[in-house]
Amino acid sequence: MSNRYCVIMAGGIGSRFWPLSKEEKPKQFIDIFGTGRTFIQQTFERFNAFIPAENFIIVTNRQHRELVLEQLPEISESQILCEPVRRNTAPCIAYAAYRIATIDPFATMIVTPSDHIVTNQHQFEKIVQDSLDFAEKNDVLMTIGIHPNRPETGYGYIQVSDEKRENGVCRVKTFTEKPNVDTARAFLESGEFFWNSGIFIWSVKSIIKAMSAFIPDVATAFSRGTDVYNTPAEQLFIDSIYPECDNISIDYGVMEHARNVYVCCGDFGWSDVGTWGSLYMHAEKDGDGNACLTEHVVAVHTTDSVIKIPDGKKAVVEGLEGYIVADSGDALLICRKEREQNIRDYVEKLR
Repeated sequence: MSNRYCVIMAGGIGSRFWPLSKEEKPKQFIDIFGTGRTFIQQTFERFNAFIPAENFIIVTNRQHRELVLEQLPEISESQILCEPVRRNTAPCIAYAAYRIATIDPFATMIVTPSDHIVTNQHQFEKIVQDSLDFAEKNDVLMTIGIHPNRPETGYGYIQVSDEKRENGVCRVKTFTEKPNVDTARAFLESGEFFWNSGIFIWSVKSIIKAMSAFIPDVATAFSRGTDVYNTPAEQLFIDSIYPECDNISIDYGVMEHARNVYVCCGDFGWSDVGTWGSLYMHAEKDGDGNACLTEHVVAVHTTDSVIKIPDGKKAVVEGLEGYIVADSGDALLICRKEREQNIRDYVEKLR
């Protein structure tokens, strides 16, 4: 069996995609583009091209376990790790790393979100394979960078140094989370910054070593389960320690502090599709710049808008410019695209 593993993080609720994405069925389990494949299915297929199905680990919230089994019949129940509560990406990755270490302590693991778009599979595979090769030979923490083509404020940025290794691998100097537009423009013009895709590659030994150094409380908690991983006692153990873990991302907890962080950069048609605005950018549009993601929509004197309604429903949208119109059947969103960062706050007012 290959000692390369792929961990798909599928525990988020995608609140910025409300009302389509809800707690009971988040966006990773939805076919938003109408392609016949959900985001998590596309993610699995993307990596299954070079990672065997039995080497996948899906980390998700307990309530979504059955959704994972339904949408990914290629994997077994034992490959689904259930988080009892949400604690961001560092505990999620720690759980997967310690679990894999009990199976194969010499394993190399890819960590990926479950809701990205990649349009150039060939180029994507090359960059990931080059990163895997580098991570297998060196004690490094690899990330995948994307060549920026606009001053995007919704992505994190990676600054690279002049030090280059084989296959274009570069040492990382700094991470910057979601800069303002002026800073993003400066990053773009400098040529030293790349978008942070949130895809990581490292050996199990390297990431456990790094977590032990920079987030020791998290590492210690999961290390106590060495004897119970892959046994019937595993879930009870996880349920007991997870609430104790800090709510912290792997970026803040480890990547910003480690000195052995490297990046392999490319351009493979990537988007994290984190918001309605990013979905709009990737969707097909009519002559007025509208992305109508469902049939039976008539847009009159409406421009530069994204419209999504349930299948079988009809809608007329008149007189809007730059809006999001999203109907999930029992909830409706009408919001200016420029204000979509407030959607989470709007939804909170409905609770």
